Amino acid sequence: MATPVESEATGGAVQHDAGAGARRWSGAMRVAFRFCFTYFILFSLSNQIFGGLFLIPKVEIPDPGTIWPMRQITFWAAKHIFRVTHDLVYTGSGSGDKTFDWVQVFCLVVIALIVTAVWSMLDRRRENYSTMYKWFRLFVRFALASEMFLYGFDKMIPLQMPFPFLTKLIEPYGNFSPMAVLWYSVGASSAYEIFAGSAEVLGGVLLLAPRTTTLGALVCLADMIQVFMLNMTYDVPVKLFSFHLILFAVFLLAPDLRRLVTFFFGDRATPPSAHPQLFRTARANRIAVAAQILLGVYLIGMNLYQGRQNWYEYGGGRPKSALYGIWNVEQMSIDGTVHPALLDDKDRWRRVVFELTTRTTFQKMDETYTGYGSAIDEKAKTLTLTKSDDAKWKASFGFERPAADELVLDGTMDGHKIHAQMKLFDRKQFTLVNRGFHWINEYPFQR
Repeated sequence: MATPVESEATGGAVQHDAGAGARRWSGAMRVAFRFCFTYFILFSLSNQIFGGLFLIPKVEIPDPGTIWPMRQITFWAAKHIFRVTHDLVYTGSGSGDKTFDWVQVFCLVVIALIVTAVWSMLDRRRENYSTMYKWFRLFVRFALASEMFLYGFDKMIPLQMPFPFLTKLIEPYGNFSPMAVLWYSVGASSAYEIFAGSAEVLGGVLLLAPRTTTLGALVCLADMIQVFMLNMTYDVPVKLFSFHLILFAVFLLAPDLRRLVTFFFGDRATPPSAHPQLFRTARANRIAVAAQILLGVYLIGMNLYQGRQNWYEYGGGRPKSALYGIWNVEQMSIDGTVHPALLDDKDRWRRVVFELTTRTTFQKMDETYTGYGSAIDEKAKTLTLTKSDDAKWKASFGFERPAADELVLDGTMDGHKIHAQMKLFDRKQFTLVNRGFHWINEYPFQR
């Protein structure tokens, strides 16, 4: 007869369940489980974790926390508890550390505390939550794995940190924000970015199978501590979310804490795992493991599919402008008046940068940058500029290319006739672009 507790490692058919033989949990452990169960579920249903578990091609699922009722609850708390008077940004900003996000987490904690208190009073005679725990653990595994795949594949492709754009190559380093320093430092080394992404994907893959969950949680914990520290020290606005992923990993590791201490620090054999399997029979558990792996394959496949789409949409595989490059303005006239290259001339262009097919950036002599929406007609040899915040504004130019590295623009902008002669700057002259990798360095090459 099988014992009430058999290790996952032995493949036993019978494990802890909610019935006879399951040990009694302490009061603190039961309260802690109620809070973790309530809070982690609420948190996962309020943000991108929800959509990350249900990936559908070309379908973007909105974060549930930005719609009714959580949005209204958050707005109310911001106004009446925290006395926030400005309009809350709650979507479309790309930041995970908005006022809205912090207030919403406060609301979720309060809700979880209330639910935990009521649950503890109504269910105080419960000896344990063994059955609920094993299903909740399954949810946490895949919630964490889905995010590790999301961020991991975005680095492996690589998409999250791109190689510095042309405008960044000519911008003074001192103008960079701490986040930009991190972003383009990592982006400048695609090999490192791929390595970092592979570590995150590895953690997610190991979470897919019950027997490798503990190792996967350890890998995820190491990954996310590193990410959290980078977010904190470089002011990346994903501090709140990355901290929660650390909590997810810690939750998965908590039951194995004694075993881990014994393994790393004890001079004795490590006891087997006693995590409960989902079902009573070996056959049902084998089917469950197969289903979990299939779900993991689905998540991996969908992330790879979306990553490939994104690579060609806004990553390194996206189309380049027909006039791609950094163009130094050698001569410029406005309404017939030639503007020399003087640093105090704020009207004169210093450079024009063409990178994306729909975007053109002008750098003026005072080092300021102005970006415009652009459309280039190669056959008609015309360039049209627009402003996103002024639908009526438009500038039109004709262009000629006397040589491959020469460009002449003639047209009107802001009611002025403009003529500009430009020379293409070879981006390979940048040390960041041409340096590459060297096995042997007689002296450090640091500039």
